[in-house]
Amino acid sequence: MAGKKILMLVGEFSEEYEIFVFEQAMHAVGHTVHVVCPDKKAGDILKTSLHDFEGHQTYTEKLGHDYILNKTFSEVDPAEYDAVYAAGGRGPEYIRIDKRVQALVRHFHETGKPIFTICHGAQILMAVDGVLRGREVAALQYCEPEVTLAGGTYIDVAPSGAHVDGNLVSAKGWPGLAAFMRECLKVLGTEIRHGEILMRDERKAA
Repeated sequence: MAGKKILMLVGEFSEEYEIFVFEQAMHAVGHTVHVVCPDKKAGDILKTSLHDFEGHQTYTEKLGHDYILNKTFSEVDPAEYDAVYAAGGRGPEYIRIDKRVQALVRHFHETGKPIFTICHGAQILMAVDGVLRGREVAALQYCEPEVTLAGGTYIDVAPSGAHVDGNLVSAKGWPGLAAFMRECLKVLGTEIRHGEILMRDERKAA
């Protein structure tokens, strides 16, 4: 099976892990991930954030690693992609009001292509009428009222879990990335098989 093309939507201070870990894992199994931010081009630097729970009433935010974008936003043709991924963090809060971002999400919704969202990424989806209506979606718990108002059903998965509703894969936050990516790969039709590992001498003998 040929690798798939995934479009990742991010903004300034999107969640570091949800960008880097997802992108590198997908590349490792042969998929292509293009990471885009409104009004930025390939080679531009994106500032990322790292959210964590450290005993306070809500999460803390720290500066993450710089990410170098690999695709120019204005050049994106959604028809060329097999799936879209809305990374979380603070970025979704502001890029969701961008009409161009909304149009990209609407394409994947109307064509029935896979849609992946984690943490605050659901904020991007709820900004487009109908995307979450009648759907089950996991997200950071603080997004529950918005998910409900958008017509969806909020699913309170474990921090390390993920939820699948047809072509929609979602999770609460970066601690759930392993489960989230595993389900994303299933929806993409990617099968990973484990076989015996041949030691170097055994390969030579074969």
